[in-house]
Amino acid sequence: MSSPAVALDDAVVTRGGFPLLAGVSLRIDRGTLVALRGANGAGKTSVLRLISGLERLRSGAGEVLGIDLLKGDRRELRRRVGWMGHDGSFYEDLTVRENLEFAARALRRPLSDIDSALDTVGLAHRYSTPARQLSAGQRRRMALGWIIVRRPELWLLDEPHAALDQSARDLVDELILDALGVGVTVVISAHDDLGPRLAPQKVVTLSGGRIAGSP
Repeated sequence: MSSPAVALDDAVVTRGGFPLLAGVSLRIDRGTLVALRGANGAGKTSVLRLISGLERLRSGAGEVLGIDLLKGDRRELRRRVGWMGHDGSFYEDLTVRENLEFAARALRRPLSDIDSALDTVGLAHRYSTPARQLSAGQRRRMALGWIIVRRPELWLLDEPHAALDQSARDLVDELILDALGVGVTVVISAHDDLGPRLAPQKVVTLSGGRIAGSP
């Protein structure tokens, strides 16, 4: 039996002394779709940031893609994870294409993938636009292109349908289904139901930095 993509055991994350996560235990099997539910401030984004290596584990235990969150190389983890947050971590003065080129070169991915990625996410006509000039919806499309080019093993999507019109939401769903079809693990935070096309194998509800129902 293969190891899980994500294994958290009583994970605690703090910021400025405030507990963002107050003891979360969670297992996510490889190649599955998992939905994180809960109100604003419940801890959904903090779980995603911990799994991505962007937040430090304060106590408890955690392993993501075989990397120990306490002792392992979080930089290596970030190379293997695709993150789509509300604010993309892009170089604002670089164009859309230059940002994707940076992503490809950093991981030695084929530059030939960039044009097809831009076409897939509907930004081929904006390839020369600086990132700072993109709308919120276009930035999220660029984040999807970034993920496509990087080919990560684990997708972490924070409210992926936010700021998108229906056609873009359909695109997100198609990309998620395609990724699941080749064995990628996908974790999504969402306030609402994911819609008729996405059927998560597990739904985890968070409240107050804990999984609802946990002691």
